[in-house]
Amino acid sequence: MGTEQQPGSLVIIGGAEDKEGDCLVLREFVRAAGGVDSHIAVMTAATSLPGEVGDEYIRVFERLGAKRVDVVHTERREDSERGDNLEKVEAATGIFFTGGDQSRIVDCIKGTPLDEAIHRRHREGAVIGGTSAGAAMMPDEMIVGGSSVSNPSVDAVEMGPGMGFLPGIVVDQHFAQRGRLGRLLAALVLQPAVIGLGIDENTAIIVTGDEFEVVGAGSITVVDETTATHNNLEGLLKDEPIALCGVKLHILPQGYRFNLKTHTPMV
Repeated sequence: MGTEQQPGSLVIIGGAEDKEGDCLVLREFVRAAGGVDSHIAVMTAATSLPGEVGDEYIRVFERLGAKRVDVVHTERREDSERGDNLEKVEAATGIFFTGGDQSRIVDCIKGTPLDEAIHRRHREGAVIGGTSAGAAMMPDEMIVGGSSVSNPSVDAVEMGPGMGFLPGIVVDQHFAQRGRLGRLLAALVLQPAVIGLGIDENTAIIVTGDEFEVVGAGSITVVDETTATHNNLEGLLKDEPIALCGVKLHILPQGYRFNLKTHTPMV
C-alpha cells in the first residue's frame, strides 16, 4: 500500500528578512523546498514593484543554491489564468509570496486557476513561503489592516478573506517592531480563530503538520484565546476598548516549537 501524500511545510516570515548576510530565514525556506534541487516560484502579486522585487529574490535564492527560480507576475487577475504562470507553479517545489499589500494577493489570485494550482502543489508536498503581506495572507481570515495599538478595540483591525493555507489561525507580521499586540488581540476576538501568531521581523515559523519551529533573530508571540474567560464584545461600539480576560501568552525565540493542535509550547 502506498503512503498518503503529506502537504508541504509553510514558512511564514514576519517581514524585513535578511537578504544580504547569512539569510538564515530564506536559507531554511530553500532547504525545505529541496535545497540545491529546489525549483522556486516567486509570487509578486503583493508588491507594486514586481520587476525589482522579483529580481531581488532571484538573486538571493540563486545565491543560496536553488536549482531554478521563476518569477510569477500577476499584476491583473487575468494573469492568474496564463499558461506560462501555471506551468511555473506546477514545476515548483517551493512557492514564495513577497511582501507588499496582502489584499492584492487575494484580489489577483484567490479563486483563479493559479490559486487552485498553488493549493494542489501544496497538498502534493510543495513548500509555501511568504514574508510580510505573504505571511498575513496565510490564514483563511487575514488581517487586512489596522492600527498599531497596545489596547484592542473593534476599529483597531480590519479583517478579510485570506488564502487558507493555515485555517483557524490569525497571523500578524512586523510584530514587535510595530507594536501590534492590540490589533492581534482584537482580531482574535472578532473572528473564529483561537490562536494568534505575532511574528517579528527577520523571524519565521516553519509549520510542518501540527507543529511549528521558530527560526530567525526575533521571537514569535503566541496568543491562545481558548483559555479566555470573558470579553465585552456584545454591545460594544467600534471605538470602545475591548476587555479580554484569561488569555494565555507565549513568547518563543529561535529553536522553540509549538503544537498547534494541543496549544502547547515544546521547550
